[in-house]
Amino acid sequence: MSSKHIVCPSCHGVNRVPVERLGDGPKCGRCQQVLLAGTPLELGQSSFRQHVVNCSLPILVDFWAPWCGPCKMMAPVFAEAARELSPEVRLVKVNTEVEQALAGQYNIRSIPTLALFKDGQEVDRIAGAMDKQNLMAWVRQRI
Repeated sequence: MSSKHIVCPSCHGVNRVPVERLGDGPKCGRCQQVLLAGTPLELGQSSFRQHVVNCSLPILVDFWAPWCGPCKMMAPVFAEAARELSPEVRLVKVNTEVEQALAGQYNIRSIPTLALFKDGQEVDRIAGAMDKQNLMAWVRQRI
């Protein structure tokens, strides 16, 4: 029986979940919160590395800022994609205004920028707002 490591969005503990149970609403063994809610997860400097390195799922990161018009337009598309891609992919958001060091670490030069991570490594990125169809196609081609 194969399993995936899933980092809890609440306590950031690492949980091992059997693959066949990913769609069953698994809960954290430490805090009992739902592990895969199908909503984008807000991450900051302190939790970003824990999720990217320790989660077995691909992680799609939306680097955004609250003043950015295209980011605001893309937010509902990203939320819909989170519902549809869960539990295959975890979608997270990083506010580049608040997390400037994290944005600098990943060389974010324009927003929105989407970066896809697998096994702790960035595998691809794209800048600019996308509609849902293009976003889903881009992700599915890369996972």
